Amino acid sequence: MYDSLSKLMDGVSSPVRILIIAAVVVGLHVLVILVRRISNTWMSSQVSAKLSKSRTISSLTASTLVFLLYFSAFGLILNEFGVSLKAYLASASIMGLAIGFGSQGLVQDVVNGLTVVFSGLFDVGDMVEISGQTGIVTSFGMRFTVIRNALGAQVSIPNRTITNVVRYPRGYIRGLADITLSADPQIAKQAEEKVAAIVQSTFEQLSGTFVYPPSIEGRIKTGSGKEFLRVKFRLWPGRGSPIETVFKQEVSSALKALDPNYQDWMVTVNYEVERKIVSV
Repeated sequence: MYDSLSKLMDGVSSPVRILIIAAVVVGLHVLVILVRRISNTWMSSQVSAKLSKSRTISSLTASTLVFLLYFSAFGLILNEFGVSLKAYLASASIMGLAIGFGSQGLVQDVVNGLTVVFSGLFDVGDMVEISGQTGIVTSFGMRFTVIRNALGAQVSIPNRTITNVVRYPRGYIRGLADITLSADPQIAKQAEEKVAAIVQSTFEQLSGTFVYPPSIEGRIKTGSGKEFLRVKFRLWPGRGSPIETVFKQEVSSALKALDPNYQDWMVTVNYEVERKIVSV
């Protein structure tokens, strides 16, 4: 292949050939980035586990292709200065071996990364907790796993530090607030209206707590005949405190204003975690 390219470029000066090689490499790199972004945009709109796995593998493949692209380009440029490609590959192998002994962290990053991909520990788009960091996996490379946390920050985690992984299959922690309603229909209706206003206010004030907007699930009647209103929250892991304090206190105060006999214990908050812990 290289001989064919050389024949096509016969008569072209060495500096121009170097510029052509550099331009081709940069163009291919841009093409890889565009293809990766287009595929990620398309696959992010899908929800199947198969496509999620494809996003993870495509992210790793793109990182590998970019590395090979620049490695090959560097060899071709050196060849223009009289360095044999065979000598370059041989020296690269020796240097790679030496670097492997001296940079065990790099080797561990790559090995751990491949383990994650082919064992299915997590995929791009999953909500995970890795090395004390919680967020949504946005990309996966040969050396780093990148997640977006609740504050919107991009956190890069070296693959070698991935040991215990907590994966949240739903993509959030589900919090359920059950609010006991009065037996008086009029008071119960007023209570629903006040709770709806407090839910909206809480979401607007504490939007960083929620992965998705909260929803009012409606009235639920127990076997004993009591009735309560259920509110569902979809929360970032470890960020449920405002629901247990601010929201609960506001609801209790509002309903006490409607019914002096209303008690704090009549508003309860529970969580449905459903998380899977796996180890590398």
